[in-house]
Amino acid sequence: MPATLGFDVYGTLIDTSGVVSALERLIGDRASALSNAWRAKQLEYSFRRGLMQNYRDFSVCTRQALDWACETLRVDLPDEDKSRLLAAYRELPAFADARAGLAALHSAGHRLFAFSNGRSDDVQFLLHRSGLAEYVLDVVSTGEICSFKPNPAVYAHFLRRAGAVGAVAWMVSGNPFDVIGAVSAGLRGAWVRRDSKTVFDPWEIRPTAIVSALTELEPLLSG
Repeated sequence: MPATLGFDVYGTLIDTSGVVSALERLIGDRASALSNAWRAKQLEYSFRRGLMQNYRDFSVCTRQALDWACETLRVDLPDEDKSRLLAAYRELPAFADARAGLAALHSAGHRLFAFSNGRSDDVQFLLHRSGLAEYVLDVVSTGEICSFKPNPAVYAHFLRRAGAVGAVAWMVSGNPFDVIGAVSAGLRGAWVRRDSKTVFDPWEIRPTAIVSALTELEPLLSG
């Protein structure tokens, strides 16, 4: 039976560490530290805004997180450099396994969606640029209901938009909080564990499946 799969974008299909090369040209060997702080605070700001019901879109969270990371690490970047970094976020590369993984699932008849905290236009731009757009039926953004993952309302919104029920719907994500949120909301959750050193949160909620690459999903669903 064909499954409906919602793919997280940033950190699952698209490699957010790709911004490091842009940072290295600006701040040298401090690039990784700034990139990690920026990404962590970006997610934290989305969590906090979701809980506070004080919504601003993901691009705002991204810009404010960059400002915080620069101030915290005492990195003095002019506004024009920050603008270039934010523009680079629209040009991040896809993970090497993304195209082959989506192509195999698409060929097998599964229904694929991009499901992201990001703005719909930003996500569509990334998918077209990386050659992934042809495999997805639609882009579902949490911004459509002015919230963020892992609010259970956004997973319900995904099911409505995708015309699916939780029993045959999967959230595919490299972010443990996203998998936990989806499983808690009644979907199945596949965690993409790209780094064997990454630890899944020790909660009572576990992934339905764990894969190390997106190319492992089609055999798993067909088995």
